[in-house]
Order: sequence, then structure tokens, then C-alpha cells
Amino acid sequence: MSADPVRPSVCTAAVLSHEGRGAGYRLLRLSAPAVAAAAAPGQFVHLRVPALEAGALRRPFSICDADPATGELAILYKEVGRGTAAMASLAPGDGVDLMGPLGHGFPLPPPEATPLLVGGGYGVAPLYFLARSILARAKSKSLEGRKNDHPTTQPPNPPTIHLFVGGRTAADLLLLDEFRELGVEVHPATNDGSLGAKGLVTVPLDAFLSERRGDHAFRPVLYACGPAPMLRALDGRALAGGFPAWLSLDRRMACGVGACCGCAQKVSGPDGAVRVAMVCSDGPVFPQGSVVWD
Repeated sequence: MSADPVRPSVCTAAVLSHEGRGAGYRLLRLSAPAVAAAAAPGQFVHLRVPALEAGALRRPFSICDADPATGELAILYKEVGRGTAAMASLAPGDGVDLMGPLGHGFPLPPPEATPLLVGGGYGVAPLYFLARSILARAKSKSLEGRKNDHPTTQPPNPPTIHLFVGGRTAADLLLLDEFRELGVEVHPATNDGSLGAKGLVTVPLDAFLSERRGDHAFRPVLYACGPAPMLRALDGRALAGGFPAWLSLDRRMACGVGACCGCAQKVSGPDGAVRVAMVCSDGPVFPQGSVVWD
């Protein structure tokens, strides 16, 4: 897991924009400078939904993007219940009570690695922030190399990032244009075959890995966020292939700080001992081989 997260902020974040993305998906942009400055890919925020009763629990949302320079934060979500339905009425200028960033995020890959991002539905949200962060680091290293002006040192090229994204239909594949604008190679899959490969997201991923079998220069690092069956399948592939993977679990996280124990998950350590972790505070990102799949 990544380094210990910084102490979360609690603030009233102003709504900057709120866009419908079709099929019930929405992208909410907020002004939250303290949260945006501290956020790392894979972390989440806890949002108190306006218009609900005072005792209603906060809702957790992955951070889709954060810009410390502007103080902007983005959340991608789907209307699936009472809380998210109430969120849909938020308009620019409204204020929302926000706590974050929370949890442990994704560690960035080594410079020589090929990042493989795998998302299901709105599980692509933290992967977009991750892709931007990987490319921003590469750009920073390149600028640093030019500044130092070592004639024998070639600034590193930005890594080629691959996104494998799956959904039931084409309408469930989100942020594809945004990923492509970053230069990410997108490999879609849909259950009905309406876009990309027909079947689960593992179909294009398996084909990609098979094509590179025997390539000793290929050093994949897999990052995934989505439903548990998908994560379990990817965990097995990473272990079988002998490459690192980081899996972001989706659980009900009532408190967000590990106090209520509502998101308990069995995990095993390097010594094989099984213990109970809290997804909100020990995760939500866990390395391959650590989650005990029931």
C-alpha cells in the first residue's frame, strides 16, 4: 500500500459543475483546495448528501481527478439509490460537506513499467486520476532532465498506459475520450458487443498479455477498480503471471476512518497470517495476493 495518508480535511466544497454522462452517470466538479492539494490516486472522499435527514450517513466516492493548482476535485458516480438521487439535484454554487482525502491509494509504477489499468463501469474514476498522475510525473522528470542539461542523459519518454475498460453496454464505458486525450491506449469490452471486444474486460486483457508472452522487456503493473468478481479474476492473473497488481475494493464505508468496522475484509500478510482489515482505512487499495476472497 502507499504511504500513510495525510490527516483528512473537512470543508464545505462549492459545486463548480455537474454534468450528466448518460445512463444515470454524472460527473461532479467541486472546489475543495485543501482536499485537492493532498489527494493521491486511489483515495476517496466522504460526502454528506444535502437534502437528506441529519442522521444520514456520508457517501464514499473515489476521487476521479484533483488539481492542486486550481483546487478542483472531480467525482464520477451513478444514481443507484436515495443518496445519489438526491445528489443529482446539486447545481453550481451549491455547497456540500466534504471530508477527505481518505484511505491508501495506488503507488505509482516504476518508470520502466507498463501500466495496465483495468476498470469496470465507474471503477474507471480513480484510474483516470492515476493515469494523469503517472504522466505528470513523467513530464516533471523530463523537464528536470532538460534543466540539468546532461548531454549524455536522455530524458525518459512518457510510459504507454493501457486502459482495459468493461461494461454491460457502450453506455457504461465512461471517460473514454478523456483517457484518449491523455494519450492512453483504450481497449474496451462490452457484454453485448456494442463496443470493443464482446465479453468481460478480461477478454482484451488476456489477448494483450498473450501477445506479449516471452517479451522479457515487458514489465506490467496492473491497477484495477471495479466489482469483486473482476478483481478476484485479476488477482489470479497477476499471481499466475508473476507481476504486481493493485486492487481497489468497493465496500460500504459508513465512517471512512476504520471506526465502525462496517467494511471489514479478511487479508493475508507476507507471512500467510490472516487478519481482518478495514477497507476504508487499510485500503481501499490492496496488493495482489493479500485479499482473502470468500
